[in-house]
Amino acid sequence: MSAAEADGRIYTTDAEKLSVATAEARRGAGAGGIPIGAALFDGEGRLLGSGHNRRVQDGDASMHAETNAFRNAGRQRSYRDTVMVTTLSPCWYCSGLVRQFGIGRVIVGDDRNFLGGQDWLAEHGVEVTVVNDPELVAMMGAFIESNPELWNEDIGEE
Repeated sequence: MSAAEADGRIYTTDAEKLSVATAEARRGAGAGGIPIGAALFDGEGRLLGSGHNRRVQDGDASMHAETNAFRNAGRQRSYRDTVMVTTLSPCWYCSGLVRQFGIGRVIVGDDRNFLGGQDWLAEHGVEVTVVNDPELVAMMGAFIESNPELWNEDIGEE
C-alpha cells in the first residue's frame, strides 16, 4: 500500500499496527510467497505504507517485507518518529535499513522462529517491542516446516 492509498486512520495500539502487517503476511502467503508482512507508521499512528515479502513473486532477493513497506511509504523528510512493524524479527538486511534511515521504533510479531538484528537495533537506540503473537509464531513455524529450502534461501543459509 502506498502512502496515497493509506486510509488516513490513526492506529493507536501496537496490536492495531501489527494487524496491518499480519494482513500483509497473509496476502504474501496467498500469492505463493513467504508469509512475512510489514508496515511503516508515522509518529501519530498514520499508515505510511505496507508490504510483504515478494522475493518469490518478483524474483527479487532484496524485496523483503520491510523493504516493500519502506518503498511503498514513499520519501519521508525524516524517519526518526516512524514505527516499523514486522511480523518476523528483521534480518540483518532489514535491520540495516532501520539503522540507515533512523527509524525510531520496531514492533516484532515473532522472534521465536527467527532472531535477526533486533538486539543490535536496541543496542543502537532503536526502541524494540517483541510481541510473539501466537498466530504469527504458528504461521511462520508451519511455513518453515513445509518449505525448508525456500526458507533457507530467504535467510541466506545453504
